[in-house]
Amino acid sequence: EFPGSALRRCFNIHEYQAKGLLASAGLKTFAGAVASTPEEAFVGAARVGTEGLSGKYVIKAQIHAGGRGLGHFKGGLQGGVHLCSTPDQAAEYARQMLGDVLVTKQTGPEGKLVRKVYLEDCAPIKRELYLSIIMDRSAGGPCLIASTEGGVDIETVAEHTPERIFTIPVDIRTGLTKPVAMDLAMKLGFTRQLDQVAGEMIKLYELFISKDATMIEVNPFVELESGEAVCVDAKFGFDDNAEFRQPQVFALRDPEEEDPREIEASKWGLNYVGLDGDVGCLVNGAGLAMATMDEIHLFGGEPANFLDLGGAASEQTVREAIKIITQDAAVKAVFINIFGGIVDTAMVARAVIAAVESIPDFKLPLVVRLEGNNADLGKQLLRESTLNITPASSLAEGAQLAVAAARSA
Repeated sequence: EFPGSALRRCFNIHEYQAKGLLASAGLKTFAGAVASTPEEAFVGAARVGTEGLSGKYVIKAQIHAGGRGLGHFKGGLQGGVHLCSTPDQAAEYARQMLGDVLVTKQTGPEGKLVRKVYLEDCAPIKRELYLSIIMDRSAGGPCLIASTEGGVDIETVAEHTPERIFTIPVDIRTGLTKPVAMDLAMKLGFTRQLDQVAGEMIKLYELFISKDATMIEVNPFVELESGEAVCVDAKFGFDDNAEFRQPQVFALRDPEEEDPREIEASKWGLNYVGLDGDVGCLVNGAGLAMATMDEIHLFGGEPANFLDLGGAASEQTVREAIKIITQDAAVKAVFINIFGGIVDTAMVARAVIAAVESIPDFKLPLVVRLEGNNADLGKQLLRESTLNITPASSLAEGAQLAVAAARSA
């Protein structure tokens, strides 16, 4: 497992927005311009051609997914990244990209609609490297990951040539020091401009901390013929819990790129992640939610979502959670698994009854397991309701019943 792959709530930004954050922190980037129309692409290309170092530029589709260069548009254009030499050529590529759906290995077959393109100077590059900073659970804090193999998936490098990856935990109390950054620069093969390269690494780390990021991935992190380092392509992830102190960062959020169910869930303080299965899950507690998903897998099913109500659940949040789960057309059964410590299971039962009664023609089979705080009253309320509910006495039984219900639906 690659470091930092634990499930967490975070949101992403577009590449052009990431470049703006890098530039604001004093990191070296190439000249660029964002466009929403072919006409804007023409003007942006002309400006980049004047301000840049090469006179040529790359046009890149802006979506929240990797693998754009190897992707394809449903309209027929191959690749979401193209080299241009004139503003007219940039405008023509923009015409083909904008409003079309780009399919990559990360989007799935449905792909993502392209609403913006980014034009960037195509300066001569000596080498492509990889540099990222993540919050690594195993290291207990920030961790730098760097490699001499840039411009490719780091997971592929980790699988085939792990010796080319350098992993450096950073003490959050001291931060990334210059000696450590200089040492990493030399390990990556830099022989000139070491102060500048180390300085870029330190600026990137300081940006990571100051913006409450969960990840900054620069791929490629390039060396120019001059020996200087430049951030060419960057991805950011931010902790949703930091929204209250990062309003400028969270203003960059693009709701059109996110699952509308996840957006709705965040409004109610729910931890929701959409998945590909057909058994909807409503659970309180992240650990129990993960265990519930594991049990569904064990009995041959696939969970449709991760949903943690949290300890501060109310009747309203339970009702909204059920509505969000049932918006997924793939859901064929719902498993409600509540272990009441702080949460009153009778309150959950009342909320489930109210939510289901408020949804017209609700026909999904419900499997409910209630244990703990006020569970006897909660079970009584469910029994006395007119709903088609299958009770479960244990996690295993509930998962098995839910999988069977989904299969027979």
